Amino acid sequence: MAMTGKTIRLTAAQAMVKWLSVQHNEDGERFIDGVWAIFGHGNVAGLGEALQGAGDSLPTWRGQNEQTMAHAAIAYAKGKRRTRAQAVTSSIGPGATNLVTAAALAHVNRLPLLLIPGDVFANRRPDPVLQQIEDFGDGTVTANDCLRPVVRYFDRITRPEHLLTCLPRALAVMTDPADCGPVCLAFCQDVQAEAHDWPEEFFTPRVWRIRRPEPDATELAAVAELIRAASNPVIVAGGGVIYSRAEQALADFASRHAIPVVETQAGKSALAQAHPMNFGASGVDGSAAANRVSETADLVIGLGTRFQDFTTGSWALFAHPGRRIVSINVAAYDALKHGAVPLVGDARVALERLDLLLGDHRAAAPDPDLRTGWLAAVGAHCAAPVHGEPGYRPRDREVIGAVQRATGDSAIAMCAAGTMPGALKLLWQPSQGGYHMEYGFSCMGYEIAGAMGLKLARPEREVICFVGDGSYMMANSELATAVMRRVPFTVVLTDNRGYGCINRLQQGCGGAEFNNMYKDCAIEAQPEIDYVAHAAAMGAHAVKARDIASLEAEIASARRRDIPTVIVIDTDATEGPGFGAAGHWWDVAVPAVGRTGKLREAYARYLENMACQRLVN
Repeated sequence: MAMTGKTIRLTAAQAMVKWLSVQHNEDGERFIDGVWAIFGHGNVAGLGEALQGAGDSLPTWRGQNEQTMAHAAIAYAKGKRRTRAQAVTSSIGPGATNLVTAAALAHVNRLPLLLIPGDVFANRRPDPVLQQIEDFGDGTVTANDCLRPVVRYFDRITRPEHLLTCLPRALAVMTDPADCGPVCLAFCQDVQAEAHDWPEEFFTPRVWRIRRPEPDATELAAVAELIRAASNPVIVAGGGVIYSRAEQALADFASRHAIPVVETQAGKSALAQAHPMNFGASGVDGSAAANRVSETADLVIGLGTRFQDFTTGSWALFAHPGRRIVSINVAAYDALKHGAVPLVGDARVALERLDLLLGDHRAAAPDPDLRTGWLAAVGAHCAAPVHGEPGYRPRDREVIGAVQRATGDSAIAMCAAGTMPGALKLLWQPSQGGYHMEYGFSCMGYEIAGAMGLKLARPEREVICFVGDGSYMMANSELATAVMRRVPFTVVLTDNRGYGCINRLQQGCGGAEFNNMYKDCAIEAQPEIDYVAHAAAMGAHAVKARDIASLEAEIASARRRDIPTVIVIDTDATEGPGFGAAGHWWDVAVPAVGRTGKLREAYARYLENMACQRLVN
C-alpha cells in the first residue's frame, strides 16, 4: 500500500487498535463494536496494552472462556444482521484453540467475527516459547493453524507492515455479502510490541458498505419464466432474507403473486407468523401446512437459503418427478445446490427485479385453511396441561406455550441445540425478527453466551433463551459476565436429566437407550444438580418453576430486573415436538448389520426412504 506524507510511530498492536477504531458501517457506527479479551501469554503485553490505551474508542470486555466470548460476538453480529461485528483476542495456546468451535459456527452461519489470537515469536529467538506447538516437519506451523479450515480469511502477522494489507482484507471479507464469515489474524507476540512509522493516512476513518449485487439479466428472465409457468410454487425463506433486509420485499412479493412461504431455521421470523402467506416451518421439523404446500409444489424457490438437509429433508422434498428448483442467493456456491436454476444476487434486489418482470401475475392461491387449521392446532397443542396427578412433568411444547402466552409475539426466542430448536421452529409464533436460532452448527453451549450477545445487539427486545440441562452444563459461565455487565435476559432451563433429544433419535434409529440420559450411563450415583443454586452462585436471579402457571408468572417478573433471570423447570424427556409435523424424512445412517429385530426393522425403513431421495446434484 503506497502512502506518502506524515507518519506516526506506534507499536503494531497500537496501530491495529487505532485502525479498527475508525472503521465504520453505513449508519456511522464503529463496525467492530469492541473486543472480548482473555489476556495471557501472547497477547497481554502487546495487544493488552494497546487496548487499555484505546479506552472507549475501542472498548474491551472480559469474558470467562474464549469459545463462549466468541459465541457472544457471533450472536451480536447475527442480531445486527451482519452490519456490525465484534472481535475476540486470546493467548497463543489453549486460548487460541478454544476459538476453533466458535470459528466453525461463524463459518457455517456466514457471520462476521474477528479473531486475534496471539502467536509465537516471529524472530524465533525463544523457540519453543511457552504453549508453542512444535511441528517436527514444518517450522511454520503453530496452534493457530487449527483455525485455517474454519475461517474465511487467515493471515499471520510476522512484520508490523503486514497490517497495511491484512486489516483491509479482513474487513473486506467480513462485509462481503457472499464471502462473509470469520477472519483470523494470528498476531506474533513480538511483532505486537514492535514499533513502526505508520502513514497517518492509514488511520483515516473509513465507511464499509455492504454491497447489493444485481442479478444477471439472463438468469433473472429464466427464473421469471419458471415462476410464470408454475401452478403451485413455494418460497423457502432462509437467513439471507434477513441479512439482505428483504423482509418487506418478501412480504409484498408473496402477497402480490400468491406464493406461500415456508421457513428455515435461519429464515424464521423474516415474515411475521401473522402474515397470511407464512405457512410455517419447512423440512424435517416442518409443519403440516408448510410441508403440504411443499409436497404439492411444482416449483421450489429457495431465497437466501443454503438448503441444509434438515430443512430439505435430506433431498426427499425435491425427489418428485417434474419438480423444478430455483435458488436465489448472493453466493454462487449456494445458488447451484440441488441442481437448481441459479439466480445469483442480493435477495431484496432479486425480488424487486422479479416483481417488475412478473407484473400482475398470480399463482393459484394456496388453501388458507391449511394455515389457519395448523395455527389453531398449535394453540391447542401448546395449551397449559390439565393434569392433577402428582409428579407430572410438562412437555416442551407446553413450556413453549407458556412463554408465548407470557410474552405475546414481542419477544425474541433463541436457542441452538437439543429438542427446543425443532420445537420452536414448529410452534413458536413470532413477530418479524422475533426468532434467533443457531442451527447451522447446532452448537451446544451457544445459548447463554448467545443470549448475552443478542441482548447487546437488540436491547429494545425481550430475549428468551431456551436451553436444556445438557447444553447448560456444556457452557454457562458467561452468565456471570452478563451479571457483571448488567445485561438482562431470561433463561428457561428445561431439565429432562440428560440428552433427551438424542436419546429419542437413538431409539428412532433402532438403537437401545445408551449413554444419553443419566439413568442409562455408567455412573456410580445419579446426579442431583441444583441448577437454581448454580445460577444464583454466578449472580443471576434464579428460581424453580413448580408448573406451567408458575413459569408464566416468573417470565413476567423477569422483566423488572437488570440482570439475567434463570427459570428452571423439570420436563418430560420422552416426547418430542412432532405433533402434526408431517416432517420429511431425515437421512441418519442406520447400521446395516443389526443385532436386534428393532435395528433390522430400522434399517429396512432406512433403505425404503433412501430410495426416495433426489440423486441429481
